[in-house]
Amino acid sequence: MAIKGWLNLNGTFIEEKTPVIRADNRAFRYGDGLFETMKVVVGAIRLRDLHFERLFKGMETLQIMLQGFINADMFEEQIMKTILKNRISGPARVRLTVYRGDGGLYDFNNTSAGYVIQVWSLSSSSMTMNESGLKLGLYEGGKKAMDGLANIKSNNYLLYAMGAIHARKYQHNDCIILNTSDRVCDSTIANVFYVKDGLIFTPPLSEGCVAGVMRNYLLSQFPSEGYNVAEKQTSVDDLLAADEIFLTNAVSGLRWVGEFKGKTYGNSLASKIFHSTI
Repeated sequence: MAIKGWLNLNGTFIEEKTPVIRADNRAFRYGDGLFETMKVVVGAIRLRDLHFERLFKGMETLQIMLQGFINADMFEEQIMKTILKNRISGPARVRLTVYRGDGGLYDFNNTSAGYVIQVWSLSSSSMTMNESGLKLGLYEGGKKAMDGLANIKSNNYLLYAMGAIHARKYQHNDCIILNTSDRVCDSTIANVFYVKDGLIFTPPLSEGCVAGVMRNYLLSQFPSEGYNVAEKQTSVDDLLAADEIFLTNAVSGLRWVGEFKGKTYGNSLASKIFHSTI
């Protein structure tokens, strides 16, 4: 008999296949919400403070106000209860979604805002670096705006969803997303770093990329570990001239790219950095 899975809806457990939104939910209608994807290892949220700092900053920007006593400790407690309820004993992936609630474009009430917590067991491979380099594509069917909402991990994820469909169609592991100036923004699920002559570069937040938690952490850690890093506007040609490319996010840590637009890459520096991301 299969083990029943559970969602956490505003502090109440429901079966994972139970519908949780109405047709007039603003997250469904407009993508009006945001989410955090976290990794839990040995009972602790990896990079906990950075995750909740980004979450609450995003909620403030979107003016979403949850009812009740809401803080990082409350969310952490609910996440751990959800992992326990689902009988996950090893590493876990967590998605915490916050939504404004029900209503039309103008007639809405913040009192219906809420959250959903989903959890999944992570395989042991999530704790190791990818053996084979990723095959990276380029999505040009849409461009990312560089505005005040660009850095939020928003439920309005259509551009990235289309990039992922493109990657699947052409048998790529991920795709580069460009901004409206045709420069590199990020990938469908990660921030982008590249190495050239021993220096590490990544696009600045002003280029429209999601403000990745792992990106933030690595930028703060690299100097203390002896790595030279800079935020720099990045073109596709910069990636093609690079010695290495790697992608980062909070769940996978670091994944190195083996191929992009016919060029192959190594992972000598990426493999040294990987230990900082697990």
